[in-house]
Amino acid sequence: NLWGERWTKLVQNSMNNPVTAATGLTSGDCLRNPKIRSFQIRLAGEAIRVGQALGYQLEKMKGVDPESIARAAEGDRNALEEVETSLVPKAGANPRGDIQRPSMAQDILKGRRTEIDAMNGFIAAKGATVGVPAPSHAKLAQIVTKVERGEVKPSPSLVDAGS
Repeated sequence: NLWGERWTKLVQNSMNNPVTAATGLTSGDCLRNPKIRSFQIRLAGEAIRVGQALGYQLEKMKGVDPESIARAAEGDRNALEEVETSLVPKAGANPRGDIQRPSMAQDILKGRRTEIDAMNGFIAAKGATVGVPAPSHAKLAQIVTKVERGEVKPSPSLVDAGS
């Protein structure tokens, strides 16, 4: 299931890396913020639906079935509870996670171009091709591009406004 595994990794990266780049927060801080976490779940759900439309069999993410994540993104309260339980970092579980930043956030800090078009932009484009909208990915790609160009500074409010 090579393509399913690759798309699963893309889902995971697309809901984390660019969000840290846009907000300036660590992965753990993003996941502890309810508004940002909700946006991340929506990103995952959209990407999962695009992958499914492309015919990929996605793998579990943090022990959660992709269908549960997609349903959580679509408003299923039981699925949301399961997903949030798996996503919210437990106290002391990963102390390095509170200081490390994914590569896209590091690119922003160092003034380098990001891979936003090859990640969230790609998901949005593939979604358009198969008729599955991915508006959160398109919006996040715009936000990160503005941050990358220096038009705006990374801030949690960018994602709050984008969600």
